[in-house]
Amino acid sequence: MELRYTEHAEENIKERELDKAVIEDVIRDPDRVEHGKFNRKIAQKMVGVKLLRVIYEQEGNVYIIITAYYADPERY
Repeated sequence: MELRYTEHAEENIKERELDKAVIEDVIRDPDRVEHGKFNRKIAQKMVGVKLLRVIYEQEGNVYIIITAYYADPERY
């Protein structure tokens, strides 16, 4: 499994002060994966009391991270 980050994802990770190791853990071992828009997938995992959502596209064995953010678990 190879992980790549878009420029947009890199900006969001820095702005939101997210940890790439945690993002990669969500991709490798999600609690749940949903289908998103534009043939994207959304990996989700509880981290403490928040839900970390990672939006990505998969091309074979390459996972392209589009963005990631914490959300209220009750919303999803």
